[in-house]
Order: sequence, then structure tokens, then C-alpha cells
Amino acid sequence: MALIGGVILVRLLGLLQNLEWAALDYGLKLRLPEPVDERIVIVGINEGDIQALQSYPISDRDLADLLEQLQAYRPQVIGVDIFRDLPVEPGHTELSKVFKNNSNIIAIERILPGRSGFTVSAPPNLPDEQVGFVDAVLDADGFLRRSLLGASNLQGKFRFSFTMRIAETYLQDQGIFLTNGILDPEAMRFRAKELHRFQPHTGGYIRADAAGNQILLNFRSGPRPFRQVSLRDIQTRSVNPEWLRDRIVLIGVTALSQKDLINTAAISGMTPGLVYGVEVQAHAISQIISTVLDNRPLLTTWPDVWEYIWIILWGSVGLVLGRLSPSPTKHFSVIIILGIALIGFSYGCLLLGLWIPLVPALIAFGLNSIALYAFHLYDQGLKARIQDRQMVIEKTFDALHNGPLQTLSALLRQTQDQDGSMLQLNQNLQTLNQELRVVYEDVRQELQDQDRQFTLGRDLRLDLKSPLHEILYEVYAYTVQRNFPCFQTLKVKVVTFEPLDSRRLNFENKRDLCRFLEETLCNVGKHAEGVTRLTIVCGQSKNLNFIRVEDNGISHSTIPSDPNSTHQKGRGTQQALTLAQHLQGSFQRYSSAANGTICEIIWPIQKPWFWQR
Repeated sequence: MALIGGVILVRLLGLLQNLEWAALDYGLKLRLPEPVDERIVIVGINEGDIQALQSYPISDRDLADLLEQLQAYRPQVIGVDIFRDLPVEPGHTELSKVFKNNSNIIAIERILPGRSGFTVSAPPNLPDEQVGFVDAVLDADGFLRRSLLGASNLQGKFRFSFTMRIAETYLQDQGIFLTNGILDPEAMRFRAKELHRFQPHTGGYIRADAAGNQILLNFRSGPRPFRQVSLRDIQTRSVNPEWLRDRIVLIGVTALSQKDLINTAAISGMTPGLVYGVEVQAHAISQIISTVLDNRPLLTTWPDVWEYIWIILWGSVGLVLGRLSPSPTKHFSVIIILGIALIGFSYGCLLLGLWIPLVPALIAFGLNSIALYAFHLYDQGLKARIQDRQMVIEKTFDALHNGPLQTLSALLRQTQDQDGSMLQLNQNLQTLNQELRVVYEDVRQELQDQDRQFTLGRDLRLDLKSPLHEILYEVYAYTVQRNFPCFQTLKVKVVTFEPLDSRRLNFENKRDLCRFLEETLCNVGKHAEGVTRLTIVCGQSKNLNFIRVEDNGISHSTIPSDPNSTHQKGRGTQQALTLAQHLQGSFQRYSSAANGTICEIIWPIQKPWFWQR
């Protein structure tokens, strides 16, 4: 949860703004192309037009002639995205007359001081209904993502934008009028379509400037969203009249040399990252009229509380995933799949006009799922190292128990036997001396080879990658050759080592089975007095693996009726019970029909269903 809180804090500090803006831009840019908006036509004054006129800026006379030629096509509204606060002779009188006689022409002004500190007035003597400002609000990275619909000028008078003036004029002619919002009285509304006002914390924005009346700009997708013609096309009457009749015609400069450009990464174009100012106006106008007439979605966002719930939700998914901790391959596969799902869902919402927080949710999910999993792996490694140390202790004691301690036990019994041979006693003491010296070397070598080998005595190294029944046979062959007194009376050995299913056994399980067989045979060799017959069977039966050792000797140790009881439970019995538990099987030690002893361990070939993970 600390990581989730950290992501939320970083977002509240505004450090994720640029990433969220970039994600929004990229998502908008990836959308499939939309049809050309036939209601808007751009008359672009390009480099060829400037060369033909041999002057720039375009004179008032040339502009007046262009407007009169366009009026002949009977467009519904004409927007002039060219400043005309001062006369550009010749032709100022003619241009003023054209503006005065045509109420469907909208001119521009600038009401907010930019970097230069100056504003730009509208053409003189034009009524307010024919003037709109073209001020733009850029984000901190210099890119445009918002459309300013209305704002107060330096004199405190509320003014409408060029975008809103043209959209309002076009929709008024269709009987749709601009009113105040219902959900938000300060918002603008056409019929039931309320233009959601931008707020300081809208979407990925943190403490943004929300002055005036702004909305998020939902650019129209596609390489050519609007039809464009040149000034020369109009002058030479090379355009289809139907392209202009009852349309919105925007006049602007589309020459790179004049640098009327806006930075945006949300749309593709001839100049990546740059869009002509008149094209931006077309996008903003198209957004409004398409929303009102075509139900094209505006860009909206969730309330702040739902955005942070969304981030916490995905961070929690990462927490859960990190705690499940399957194999690394599966873990990272799930991370990739869920990450793609999050990105896909966010993109789908954007197609519907909903901008949801992708970047912070993705970061919260990724950090929790990866960092927590890394911590879990570290914890597992630490536990494994502790377990390895414990194994060293267990292996050392096993080596002592199965060798020197067994010899010492026989010596103790021999000293109590009045008929004991001193020669035999000397031999046993020599054996004890040998076994004690071998313990260190056995444990050291086994730790070095613990990944794949098992060491028995001084000279037997078993490869745990070999078939299990072959390994067990080597353990049997080595152990029965040891100089134990009861082995001297053996006359019959019945030995069967059939292949065992060891697919689910690891190397440690195989070592433990080898120790079990060694311990059982050592007990026969040291305690089964008068033994003449030894039967060893390793095999499979009814989806079970088993190892059974049976002798007909007389043991002086008491055999408990229940090996799982704690009464008289020796070290060997404890080892066998622990091994059976690890294998989800069972261990039994009981008297045979021939008054001997049977030791048997059985385990399933596959884990029970409730052990599956």
C-alpha cells in the first residue's frame, strides 16, 4: 500500500502530468481515421499563393476580393483567421465595406497579452457578434490540448472565442441556440449538449489554469479531416460550388514560412507535431457542431475520487498478483497480459470520449506486482538459506547416527556381553574411528554436490539424476557389505528393484529415500540377531511407489504398534515419518510373520488433488 500511496502523492505533486498528457496524445493519434467533415472547408493561403501575389501579408483589396468571391458560393458562415486591426493598403475601404455588408463574416482579435505583452484588436466598426478571439491556452510542455470558448478581456468584458462565434452562427441558422448549462450553470449548452467545463484537476491535470470557459479538445482523427483549397483555386474558380454552399469556410495562412503553427501531438499531419492555426480552429469548431448534430463524444473525465479509486484498484491487483507468486515465467506473463488489458481498456474508453488515468494506474500496478514479487523471491531465498543450514545440521547428525553412533551402540552391547571377543571389540573400535573421520568428509562433499549427488561413505558417489531404482540398488549393495555383525548370519537375500515413478521427486526427496534405505539396512545389520533372510522390494502398485525391507531376525528394540505415536520413537523412525509426510505418503514399522521386522514407506505417484497448486 505504501507504493500505491507514493504513486498518488507523486501524481498530486504534478510529476506525472507530462506522461499522462503524452498518453492522451498518443491514444488520440492512434484512433482510426474519421470521415472528412464536409461542413468545414479551409481556404489556405499557401506558399504558392504568396508567390503569385508577390506580397505578404495579403492586402485588404485581395482579401476583400476573396470574400466577395466566396459569398457568391453562398456559404453559411465565413471565418477570417487573419488579423486586420490595421489597414493593409491598398483596399482598406473595400474590405471595411465587405465586413459591414455581410453579417456572416467573423473576424478575429486577441484579448490576452501573450509573450509580447500586447493584445490585437478586431477590424474597426465590427459588431461584437462578428468578432471572436483566437487566444489559445498551451500546457506546460507547449502543446495544445484545450479549447478556450470564452474569457474576459483586460477591461473585464466577457468575450466569445472565434471557435464559439462560428459554431454559434452555424447552429443558429439551424434553429439551435446557445444557452447556459443545466448541470453547470457557467457552462455553455446547445440543446441537451452541455460543453463540460475544464477544471484545475481535470483528468491528468494538476492545479492547471482553468480561467475562462475551457473544454478539452477532441481533435478529429485522420490525415485530412477537412477539405482544403487554395486562394488560387478560388480565384480561378477551380472548386466545386457544392463544397462551399451552406458550409463553414475558414480563411487562414497555411504557409510554413509565416509560422502560424500550433504544437500538438494528438493528430498526424504533413508537419509532425505542428498544425496550422486555421486547422486548429477547424478542429475546435468541428468538435462542437459534431457533438450537437452527430452525437460525437466530447472528451470527459471521471470525478477525482473515482480516478484515485481506479489507481488504488490497479495497485491492489498488483499486490494480489505479487503475493500469489507463481513461477517467474507465469508471473511476468500475467503482468504483461493485465498491463495490455489496462492499456486496451483505457484506449477503448478514449474512443468513447472518456479519459481515464492510465499512467498512474499502470505504474501502481507494475510497481506492486514486480516489487512485491521481487521481495517475495528474496524472502524465499532467505528461507532457503536458513533451510540449507538446517539441512547441514540434519545431515551431520544423520551421518553420525547411521554410522558411528550405531557402531557405538553395538560396542556398548558387546561390553555388556561376558562372552564378547576382544578381537571383535578391537575391530569395532577401529570401525568407529574410521566412521568418525569420514563424517566431516561426507558432509563436506555432500554439500558441494547437493544439487545432484548423494555421498555414501568415503568412496560411493551417487548421481541423483540416474533412475531412482538404480540409485537405491547401489545404496543396498554398499550397505550390506558393511562389517555389521548381523549381516554375518545372512544366508538368503531376496532383492527386487523395479523402476519407480520419480517425476515429482526433487533431489532432496531422493536423498532422503536413500537415507531411509541405508538406515533400515543398518538397523538389520546391527540389531536383527540371528537373521538368515533379508527381503528388499522396491516397486509400484496401484499408483503407489513403495520400498519394503523385511528380515526374520530377532530385534531387542521394542517395535511400537503405531509408528506415528511418540512412544519410543527413535531417530530413524522420526526421519522416516518426516520423509513420508513430505511425500504425502505413509511409513510403517511392524513385526513380520517370521518374528522379524518389516519397514515400509509408501507414497503416491501424483500429489493428491488438495496438494495441487
